[in-house]
Amino acid sequence: MSNQNLFSALRAAFPSDLDSTAVETTAADGTPLYYTWRDLDRASARIANLLASLKLPEGSRVAVQVEKSVEAMALYLATLRAGYVFLPLNTAYQSAEIEYFIGNAEPAVVVCSPGNFGWVSKIAFTLGTQHVFTLGDDRTGSLLDRAAHHGDEHQAVARSADDLAAILYTSGTTGRSKGAMLTHGNMLSNAVMLKDYWGWTATGGPDGKGDVLIHALPIFHVHGLFVAIHGALINGSKMIWCPKFDPKAVIAAMPRATVFMGVPTLYVRMLAEAALNKDAVKNMRLFIAGSAPLLIETFKEWQQRTGHTILERYGMSETAMLTSNPYAADKRYQGQDERRGGTVGFPLPGVSLRVQGDDGKDLPVGEIGGIQVKGPNVFKGYWRMPEKTAEEFTKDGYFKTGDVGKVDERGYVHIVGRSKDLIISGGYNVYPAEIEGYINEMPGVAESALVGVPHPDFGEVGVAVVIAKPGAKLDADAIVAQLKSQLANFKIPKKCFVMAELPRNTMGKVQKNLLRDQYKGLFA
Repeated sequence: MSNQNLFSALRAAFPSDLDSTAVETTAADGTPLYYTWRDLDRASARIANLLASLKLPEGSRVAVQVEKSVEAMALYLATLRAGYVFLPLNTAYQSAEIEYFIGNAEPAVVVCSPGNFGWVSKIAFTLGTQHVFTLGDDRTGSLLDRAAHHGDEHQAVARSADDLAAILYTSGTTGRSKGAMLTHGNMLSNAVMLKDYWGWTATGGPDGKGDVLIHALPIFHVHGLFVAIHGALINGSKMIWCPKFDPKAVIAAMPRATVFMGVPTLYVRMLAEAALNKDAVKNMRLFIAGSAPLLIETFKEWQQRTGHTILERYGMSETAMLTSNPYAADKRYQGQDERRGGTVGFPLPGVSLRVQGDDGKDLPVGEIGGIQVKGPNVFKGYWRMPEKTAEEFTKDGYFKTGDVGKVDERGYVHIVGRSKDLIISGGYNVYPAEIEGYINEMPGVAESALVGVPHPDFGEVGVAVVIAKPGAKLDADAIVAQLKSQLANFKIPKKCFVMAELPRNTMGKVQKNLLRDQYKGLFA
């Protein structure tokens, strides 16, 4: 059996000149930093050897909550290489969230930022984690100190396509997060297919050496970690690595790059910069948007300012990428090559997509229903939730995405809404039930409802409506302040209102659609 370890495929794609630059970035003080392909290989080998020396049980999870750095990417590659399961955690998560994830995933290793070691290690050791390391964004921390004592050669551990490579937590609508289990095969199939579909090239870039990616996304979710990093590595492409998104720095890097991936918020912020013009983007080949709907205004304004048409695609934690507007003529769809705003394009090669009604029957072209998908990229199921997994798959093996949409007469997929009141704020998923759970536990609160309303910068933000218990006095600002101490910033409602009652239907169910209508102009 050939080794199906995803790392082996990525490593095989490294260019023959291992001393050429793989990643160009800057240190915290602004000093330029350059990492060669050999640096990536050796750094990931040392960390993989450190992990191997811990004698961890087969299939052990490595949970990681650190700031973005090239070393954090090396840790991800090392975890794959050593045959363990990578578990990235949003850097904004606070203690209640971290306690749940560590309790649920039971990682053998936790890696956190040095500044968080005190509280994270306490949670981890209490819940039975054996090893806690630190990794800073300035090349410091106990992980690198320990790894330095290990050799810089490592043979990737043999893995089959069906072996688990990563767990990505996606918050559940019940407030309980679900861990989506992605295999080596899931991620490799997606990376190889996108390399072809998006026209990645090994020659012809600004320096004649092929595509160069501007990496300006976080690396704890699918878009930044898998789509962007795998895209560059499987093509042996250099990355210009931005530790944080800075519109001026990204625009300044464009003459030396060819590909950019971003969430809609990033495009909005770049459009606010005078430096963004046709000259700035003349070497760029492709702009990709995803993780949240791209407003048609942003789509059109980008076209006018740059002469480039953004390619919008659609994916999720459970499946990586599912659909994409065409990069070039798609033979499967009569050679159509138009990137259409307001759509997410065609199902990707190898992905089967259908739209079904509540009765489980396929709907005709143009009719709106639940989107279901099947393909080599679709996850194995939810970690330790067999009932939930069974519930989300149809008898013939399609995954129910929870998104609502249609396929038009030209084959393009349109996402029209989300069946579970999900709010996507700045590219991050916010599940109302989770936040409502925290609000409802506060003294004096009888009930709450969180709805998403349009926002010019974040696309959508949460607005909380809270009902007090009889005789209780509630302070809207104090509710928001308490949430800030418990939850990640992107989950915090932008506004909170204390009301006498919530709108309900005859069955007593809260009518969130009426609340959304009531507050939709709040940030207009």
